[in-house]
Amino acid sequence: MAIRPVVKIGSKILLTPSEPVAIINEELKQTLIQDMLDTMKAEDGAGLAAPQIGVNLRVMVFGVEKNPRYPDAEVVPTTILINPSFRPLSDEKEEGWEGCLSIPDYRGVVSRFKQIEYRGYTENGEEIVRQVSDFHARVFQHEFDHLDGILYVHRIEDMRYFGLNEELHNSGMIPKSDVDVQEE
Repeated sequence: MAIRPVVKIGSKILLTPSEPVAIINEELKQTLIQDMLDTMKAEDGAGLAAPQIGVNLRVMVFGVEKNPRYPDAEVVPTTILINPSFRPLSDEKEEGWEGCLSIPDYRGVVSRFKQIEYRGYTENGEEIVRQVSDFHARVFQHEFDHLDGILYVHRIEDMRYFGLNEELHNSGMIPKSDVDVQEE
């Protein structure tokens, strides 16, 4: 369909909680969701939430197979979720570097639940329920935050672990393979 411009930090829509989808119709499936998938792929992202392309709806897409920006990442199946929710499966959290297509060229360390169960609806109205961990859980939580108007920078606990990709790499804080990673 179309590759849409990604909304950048500073835009009010990124700070606004999204509205639930009331009806899954052809326009949602053929326009919004396809545009989100096309945009995510064009940007080599691991995920994208509807607010990132200027649409205030609780829709997110994510997935990583073979991606040069995620050379060491586990495979995460391409997933479309409408009106998602989740619950942690334990209190265990882990810290990890994150970036965002809406905050290009920067990364920061964010603590996320290590294991979660998420649920939501596909573009065909079928419910998905998955128990996931590690990178898959991180990607989901990052995108879910976008639906609540939260950016990963709001979750950084120690700003010493936030900066420009190039400078973080030059200082040895992140390995070269992570320099171009933008969205988790």
